[in-house]
Amino acid sequence: MPEDLLSQLEEAAGRAAERVGAATVAIGRAPRGSGVVVAPDRVLTNSHNLRDRTTQVTFEDRSDQAAVLAVDAASDLAVLEVSTEGIEPLSWAEAAPGVGAAVFAVARGARGTRLSVGFVAATQRAFRGPGGRPIGGGLEHTAPMARGSSGGPLVDTSGALVGINTHRLGEGFYVAQAVDPQLVERVTGLADGVSPRRAELGIAVAPSEVARRLRRSVGLEEHDGVLVRGVREGSPAAGADLREGDLIVRAGEQEITGIDQLHLALGGHDPSSPLLLGILRGAESLELRVEFS
Repeated sequence: MPEDLLSQLEEAAGRAAERVGAATVAIGRAPRGSGVVVAPDRVLTNSHNLRDRTTQVTFEDRSDQAAVLAVDAASDLAVLEVSTEGIEPLSWAEAAPGVGAAVFAVARGARGTRLSVGFVAATQRAFRGPGGRPIGGGLEHTAPMARGSSGGPLVDTSGALVGINTHRLGEGFYVAQAVDPQLVERVTGLADGVSPRRAELGIAVAPSEVARRLRRSVGLEEHDGVLVRGVREGSPAAGADLREGDLIVRAGEQEITGIDQLHLALGGHDPSSPLLLGILRGAESLELRVEFS
C-alpha cells in the first residue's frame, strides 16, 4: 500500500475512533452487544441484544440504565431511551457504499472502544435474523469484529453511518444492515417510540423436507409446506385452531412451500386484517381464518 494512502487511512481511522467511539455504547453488563447514538437520548441496537425492558448501557465515561423504547424484531432493531448528554449523534450517509469501499466497524466492549478497518466485500447480502426471519440488503465487509459487536456502527471514511453490524459470519466477520431510505424510516419510527405491528402466528415450525418425510412415514401423500411443530397458548394461531402436525400450504394468495415464503407472506400482511391459511390436516384440506387483533 503506498505510504500516502496508508497515511490517509490512518488519519481517517483516528478521526473515526474519536468521533464514532464517543457515540458507540456497550449493551448489557457482560456486555452482550453494542449500540450507537442516533438521536438525542436515543440509542440504536439489535433487538437480539435485549433481555428485558431495561438494560445497562455503557458510554466512554459512565454506565446507565436505559429503557426499551421500541422494537422491530422482524428487522432485528431496537431503540433505547437513555441520557446521551454531551454526545453528538451519528449522521446517516446519503447512500450505502459499493463493493471495494473502505469502512470502519466500531464496537464497545468491556475494555473500551474497538475499531477495525475493512472493505465492502458484497452488497445485497441476505441473512437470517431472530426466529429465522430473512433480512435482505445486507452489506458484507471484511472488518473483523469480536463477539459482542452486533448493533454497533459501520461508518465510511468520513465517519457517516453506512450500516448497523447485525449478523456474524464465521470467525469475526459481519454483515451490516445497510443504510437506505427504508432503514432510516424504520429507525426514525423506533426513535419516536413506535414499534411496528407485525402479523405473527405464534407457532414453532419445521421445514418442508421434514414435513415430506413425516407424511411419508405415516402413509400420507408427500406435500411441500411448513409443518407446525407447536402452537403458543393464546396466540393468533391458537385462536384459529391451528394445531401441531398441521401443514401450512397457503397464506392468503401465496402458495407456501418453505419457511422463507411463510415469513414473506406474514411480513407483507396488514395485521389489522384476517389472514386465510390453507392447511393439510392429515389427508384433509382446511382453510383457517387467523385474526391478529
